[in-house]
Amino acid sequence: MNTVNQEILKTKQHFTVLDGLRGIAAVGVVAYHFMEMVYTDYTKNIIFHGFLAVDFFFCLSGFVIGYAYDDRMEKIGVLEFFKSRIIRLHPLVLFGSILGMLAFLFDPFGGHPAIFSIGKIILLFLSSAFLIPFPVIEERAFNLFGLNAPSWSLFWEYVANIFYAFILFRLNKKYLILLAIIATFTLFTVAYNTGSLMGGWAGSNFWDGGARIFYSFLAGLLIFRYKLIIKNNLGFIGLSILLILTFLMPLFKYNWLAEFLVVLLYFPLLIALGAGTNISESFRKLCVFLGKISYPLYMTHYAAIWMFSNYYNAHEPQGSELAMIIIVGMALLLLVAYLTMIFYDIPLRKYLSRKRNEK
Repeated sequence: MNTVNQEILKTKQHFTVLDGLRGIAAVGVVAYHFMEMVYTDYTKNIIFHGFLAVDFFFCLSGFVIGYAYDDRMEKIGVLEFFKSRIIRLHPLVLFGSILGMLAFLFDPFGGHPAIFSIGKIILLFLSSAFLIPFPVIEERAFNLFGLNAPSWSLFWEYVANIFYAFILFRLNKKYLILLAIIATFTLFTVAYNTGSLMGGWAGSNFWDGGARIFYSFLAGLLIFRYKLIIKNNLGFIGLSILLILTFLMPLFKYNWLAEFLVVLLYFPLLIALGAGTNISESFRKLCVFLGKISYPLYMTHYAAIWMFSNYYNAHEPQGSELAMIIIVGMALLLLVAYLTMIFYDIPLRKYLSRKRNEK
């Protein structure tokens, strides 16, 4: 086995609490997506700011990519870096597209796939599978990826990875700070002009997603580069509460400013605290599990969200019935994510990694 392959196979210590927080954020996204289908009046949605979990993901990604690759990019090279990222990310992009296609074609509660030609349905699937934005489904609010809406953030994740490999990895810290300042003003402009940072998922707000990852990815990378790790005893529970509080922020007059400040300062602070906190052994296994299931959950849940939306609009369940449907739905989605992880994602990634290292 050559030196490059040995370098690829090296593993580093995980920041276990950050893994757990990633899982909490993924569960928050699922809850948010359920609730936004019920409450079109955002002021009534108690988890309206659940979409900010994506900005937390972006910031965490910048930190993790810097930690995992800064000291070995020159050894493994750009091509091997991209192979690593594709093996890590794309199996679930493809699986989420398949689930989305099945839900689109066979939703028992509604939907009208018959109005689309076979050619357009094929294009919808291919665009989802290869992360090519294709916002054409009007009844799905012109999502960039009509079959699996969360893929919009994976599109920008790939963009950030490309910039990291070709530019950001080679820049010293003072140039990264300059870029982060530019990104801050870009993010501020988006928040002020739109009144929120929830964009990026549709054709009409496509570039908002770029502004969101532009700042957050750089912030995470700078936390790693400057070793801004804050030693503390908040632990997994304390930091989970601090993260969840952001999702529960109410909508108010200066909402855009609150969201901007959370992304600008609060999430980077949580990353710095999460990397430096202690964890008791009783929570270590939970954090590891949450970290592993977070990405499968994020990439497989939305097919069920569209079906839930059609069911809700047709039957309008209320009160305890609605609460039970959402609770059971979230439990089932966690089960689907777990089974996907165990029987599809992990085995496929191991197979692809083994094939790659045999070359």
